[in-house]
Amino acid sequence: MEERYDPRKVEPKWQKFWAEKNLYKTEYDDSRKKFYCLEMFPYPSGRIHMGHVRNYAIGDVIARYKRMRGFNVLHPMGWDAFGLPAENAAIKHGVHPSKWTYENISYMKGQLNKLGLSYDWDREVTTCSPEYYRWNQWFFVKMLEKGLAYRKSSYVNWCPSCQTVLANEQVIDSKCWRCDSIVVQKELFQWFLRITRYAEELLTSCDELAGWPEKVVLMQKNWIGKSFGVEADFRIEDSDENIKIFTTRADTLFGVSFVCLSPPHPLSARLVEDKDELDKITAQYGKADEKMGLFTGRYCINPVNGERVPIYIANFVLMEYGTGAIMSVPAHDQRDFDFAVKYDLPIKQVIMPEEKIVGAGLVPAQQKPQGVPLQAAYEDDGILMDSGKFSGFASTDARETIAKYLQDKGAGRKVVNYKLRDWGISRQRYWGTPIPVIYCDRCGIVPVPEKDLPVILPEDVRFTGKGGSPLLESPSFLDVTCAVCGGKARRETDTMDTFVDSSWYFIRYCFDGKDPGLDSKLKSKSPELGYWMPVDQYIGGVEHAVLHLLYSRFFTRVLRDLGIIGCSEPFTNLLTQGMVIKDGAKMSKSKGNVVDPDYLIERYGSDTSRLFSLFAAPPEKDLDWSDKGVEGAYRFLSRVWNIVSKNLEAMKRVVSDDLSTGDISGLTEEGRSLLRKTHQTVKKVTADIEKEYHFNTAISALMELVNEMTGFEPRDEIGYKVLRAAVEKTLLLLSPFTPHIAEELWEAIGNEPFIPDRGWPSWDEGLAMDEEIELVIQVNGKVRGKLMIPVGLTDDEIKKLALGDRKMVEFLGQGVIRKVIVVKGRLVNVVVG
Repeated sequence: MEERYDPRKVEPKWQKFWAEKNLYKTEYDDSRKKFYCLEMFPYPSGRIHMGHVRNYAIGDVIARYKRMRGFNVLHPMGWDAFGLPAENAAIKHGVHPSKWTYENISYMKGQLNKLGLSYDWDREVTTCSPEYYRWNQWFFVKMLEKGLAYRKSSYVNWCPSCQTVLANEQVIDSKCWRCDSIVVQKELFQWFLRITRYAEELLTSCDELAGWPEKVVLMQKNWIGKSFGVEADFRIEDSDENIKIFTTRADTLFGVSFVCLSPPHPLSARLVEDKDELDKITAQYGKADEKMGLFTGRYCINPVNGERVPIYIANFVLMEYGTGAIMSVPAHDQRDFDFAVKYDLPIKQVIMPEEKIVGAGLVPAQQKPQGVPLQAAYEDDGILMDSGKFSGFASTDARETIAKYLQDKGAGRKVVNYKLRDWGISRQRYWGTPIPVIYCDRCGIVPVPEKDLPVILPEDVRFTGKGGSPLLESPSFLDVTCAVCGGKARRETDTMDTFVDSSWYFIRYCFDGKDPGLDSKLKSKSPELGYWMPVDQYIGGVEHAVLHLLYSRFFTRVLRDLGIIGCSEPFTNLLTQGMVIKDGAKMSKSKGNVVDPDYLIERYGSDTSRLFSLFAAPPEKDLDWSDKGVEGAYRFLSRVWNIVSKNLEAMKRVVSDDLSTGDISGLTEEGRSLLRKTHQTVKKVTADIEKEYHFNTAISALMELVNEMTGFEPRDEIGYKVLRAAVEKTLLLLSPFTPHIAEELWEAIGNEPFIPDRGWPSWDEGLAMDEEIELVIQVNGKVRGKLMIPVGLTDDEIKKLALGDRKMVEFLGQGVIRKVIVVKGRLVNVVVG
């Protein structure tokens, strides 16, 4: 072997070996226990970054470890390949999105292979491939048949820069999640998936996600947003019509000073006479940066006290939430407070903090609030005042009592509401899955027959970035024959939200890409799906806590109800890895703090890159980049290499098979120490991986073992047996983290590759036990001394040593010993009277 460690020679050799023998190919075998390990697949942007390196290294360690533990491991990879960046590249550079995407995939796949990742590439998926997105279309048609897909006109989130619709989840602080442009509301016909049908199940099942981070489960619950309240009827004055308003704060009904309608609410156009003014407020619809209102000139009646309250049209009231109308209580809602101040509307306080009432000596019957006017809304619970017969009630009690009162008088009803809204999947772009419907003047909406799937994206399109979808400019795509009547028809030109692609890709991975029975297996409960699903360990960024994960949970339930899959949850365990931080900020091009993985691999090797990213922090924590840390990881691997190189010929002459059970009485003290450390390390590394994937402490334990090996000088055959045993177990333990160097050194000492086939190393509890332990000595429960004692002493022997210790004799003096309590292996407590 080479004297010096050179990853540029070692790593290509083993990557070629693994690929030629297809050693990571997975076969369906229901006689074996399975483990499905999956990292979120990347968008083919062109190059991987250090976040990718860390994410995929975490998954690879888990996959390799589970394989060595005897599991049948499924570890696939693919490409989330549809999306705006490819289309934007087409506009900017005049290259077709397909060409741009596949070139990026080719380059990035090469980068991933340089990392030595144990993927079964026979299961690779590319979501922009017709072979993949035909299933998006098939699932859509099935949902259409079940009433889970529908089309309606609605106001939608529109990004004027991306020229497309955004789901609610894709609007962050009123801005587009991709380009940060201010999102506006626009009325369009859109296709929706009825995720709300599963709202209650998605919510209650959150409590079963024991293997998910608590913060992610909470984010899911909050997004679904179940709330209990009342839908109150505010009758429009001089009319038989009611404005239906949902509220969770029935306790504040006596404080209502105005009502607001959403601009697209059906009543808005009927209540406002000046249509130009209505058009102005509608143009501002959904813009949260400035609250704007328009008085209709009309009033409605508060159902609890009969008061007249003015009706406004307000740009901040969204039609998609609740009923599209809100009751405004400015004293107890800050948004309403700001609006009331702007338009000089009454602010009536009807709830006061309980401690303020008690402190002022007030009683509930006193109907007027004391003190200065409110400077801001009081939004917490308290005691009702100025609320008729409900004055004096606590807020929590009043909510239920007033809701019942409204229901009894026929002016309202108790209801359950969800924040979750149906998933709008229409996108006015080219590079996505075509929605498989056609429009016929005679037959209406007609789903594309299964025999005609997939509906393939046309090539004859121009990319200008202007106007609507480029598909509108493709006659070969647009003009079709109706599948029902044979007459002229036109295709839907919207494409699907790319989150559809990633909502089921983990199911597609359950089949080999060359499986001839795929068509039938993806339409029924195949043995493969029953075996592999759900994913045992899913790994990805917390930024997907709502969008991708919620949609995947929804899709899995839909496919369950279609009889395709047996499970309800897609992912049993979820690991959300931390970010890579450099110079105090997340690595990004905009920050100018990016480290190029290609450069890192070229200089130090992929094993060093993997080792540093796994050692520098636990997987779920942010990783602070350190050039010194990378160099330290490289030096550590060089030390392992040097130990083998220095002792190679002597180690090749011995075997270490029976050291765990054989006679080791001839070992020197240093040899016994190294043997003990070896078995302790196997035990600790195993425990650290099993316990929440504490890779950093596992690697630290390996470094300690290597330190001890470095200082060990074998003197005879049994000494070299101990060293060989330590080296072998070190390489086995290192192989999930740094597979290339582990394979190279494993072969160098005379073993047959492939390491994962050797299995995970075992340890001997007897040899892993310390020869001495630290005994804590207490007097009346307080620590008074510590003593190193041999392992295996009886309680009487331990008592004798503790009481005979010179410091204890001096401390106890003439005190009377009442009792001596021994906690074996830990402490002695001497009770003195």
